[in-house]
Amino acid sequence: MTEKSELDRLKQQIDDLQSQLAFQEDTLQLLNDIVTRQQRQIENLHEQYHGQKNQLDALSHEISSDSPIERPPHY
Repeated sequence: MTEKSELDRLKQQIDDLQSQLAFQEDTLQLLNDIVTRQQRQIENLHEQYHGQKNQLDALSHEISSDSPIERPPHY
């Protein structure tokens, strides 16, 4: 191989690597955005869960303090 063709081949490899790196950076940013959005969704669901659990606990406490729950006769 001549020195010029070897240099051209190396330049092409560098260009290919730069293209791959740019694609990987874009993909990484996209994945990071997705993970960030999913984390916000998880936190939102977690807050909703705790809010509903607190409401259920309060309702359960209110019911139990008003009148005892009696079992039906067939128990």
